[in-house]
Amino acid sequence: MEREKSPPPAAQPGDNDLAVCPGSVTCLRENWQKWSEEHREYQKHNPFSHEAGPVTTPAGPQRGRWDGYGRPPEGSRTERRGLDAHRHVGREVEELREVIKGIGRQEGVADGDIGAKVFTVEFGQLFKHYVNISNKVVGVLLRARKQGLVHFEGEMLWQGRDDHIVITLLR
Repeated sequence: MEREKSPPPAAQPGDNDLAVCPGSVTCLRENWQKWSEEHREYQKHNPFSHEAGPVTTPAGPQRGRWDGYGRPPEGSRTERRGLDAHRHVGREVEELREVIKGIGRQEGVADGDIGAKVFTVEFGQLFKHYVNISNKVVGVLLRARKQGLVHFEGEMLWQGRDDHIVITLLR
């Protein structure tokens, strides 16, 4: 004897699943209303939306008052990529320091730093040598200057035009 299978339970009017009541106008209206309310709530927190106000943004009305302002959430992949990039740039700056020590001239000792040697090298010589290691020599020099590790005149160094500029390794 073969038993008949019982039919699936009927959809309840309060269900918000589109798959449960695809043909009912009431269900479609309820689903649309629910989506509309969720979207409106989402837009209140979207800084690029016209509905977002200064009170609803997580940073508050003034920039920088929130501890996490401008930082990715802790433990996120974005934070991990940023930390990896920071370490990578740190290694490149350290490698640049070693190259300057290797090809530069020792000019004496740093002011106030006993035993610290000062090395200098012209940008053209450094560029010719370092470009075999990395094509980002100017960017790494700018980063090293921002960290107070090197000094050179001018805002930017250009190959050919600034070959005579002296770069000083400070520490």
